[in-house]
Amino acid sequence: MASLRYPAQIIYESTDWFSVKISDYVAGNLFSSGAAAVPSQVTPGATGSFAAQGSSASIILPMPSNIQDGNSVSYGEDKLNSLTARGADIAYDAMDKTDVGQILKGDFTTATDTFNKIGGLLKDPALKTIVLKSLAAEAVNVFGGNVSVDSLLARETGQVLNPNMELLFNGVTLRTFRFSFKMTPRDNDESANIRKIIFTMKKNMAAQRGDTFLGTPKVFTLEYKKGNNAHPFLHKFKPCFLKDMSVNYTGENVYATYSDGTPISMTMDLTFQEMLPVYSSDYGEFQESQNNSGTQGVGY
Repeated sequence: MASLRYPAQIIYESTDWFSVKISDYVAGNLFSSGAAAVPSQVTPGATGSFAAQGSSASIILPMPSNIQDGNSVSYGEDKLNSLTARGADIAYDAMDKTDVGQILKGDFTTATDTFNKIGGLLKDPALKTIVLKSLAAEAVNVFGGNVSVDSLLARETGQVLNPNMELLFNGVTLRTFRFSFKMTPRDNDESANIRKIIFTMKKNMAAQRGDTFLGTPKVFTLEYKKGNNAHPFLHKFKPCFLKDMSVNYTGENVYATYSDGTPISMTMDLTFQEMLPVYSSDYGEFQESQNNSGTQGVGY
């Protein structure tokens, strides 16, 4: 496993640094269950339809200057008026009680009862008005109109259907992290290491080319470190893909190099995105820190 670092200096117990480990992507088997679907060597946190196996490179970098985290959860507005709610309730109740075998035999008693119950809603004058307005709006829209039930009700009665609006949970999102590293080589060894780091990042973020299929790029495992241990305060990461990378070889906004052509200052910008969302169960119980050891920090 290749091990690269910038800057070339000793790491003490109090030294804060940024770890990047690069591993092979191993797809999970959707048609298997249990341990057989997950490789034996799994990167911590890699659970689901994939796993990271082995380690092809390890890179030590200084702490980035823009350390921040965040997470978001998707919500959306939802509307359900009383007529739709009552109709849905009747339909669900009918389907729950329907015997498919009876339908296959030609017995539509349950279906008939359902239609009768839905038709019974029209005995309510208010609901009957809504249904008729809806049919009228559909008829007008056939001729290119843009009429809704609410617009007809508003014009005639000054009222609209109560939408019973509510904010509902839609799903989770994947976090994105952006880092910027300023690199100024001070000797030939640091110059060589910077060149290797840039090359390694570029190569492993690229897709694997095949005659018929493209292979998934490598997996990047990120971690803030203090000495040999995980950082006692800062947030953690789930396995990531390196989605975007750019290098500015004129870090001081002027072209200047050493005698061998190495730029005197470079800026490497990296954008990672996690492969899995963060769930409540990932945090576990909060652990109090004692002497800055044995703590999970702020979690994810």
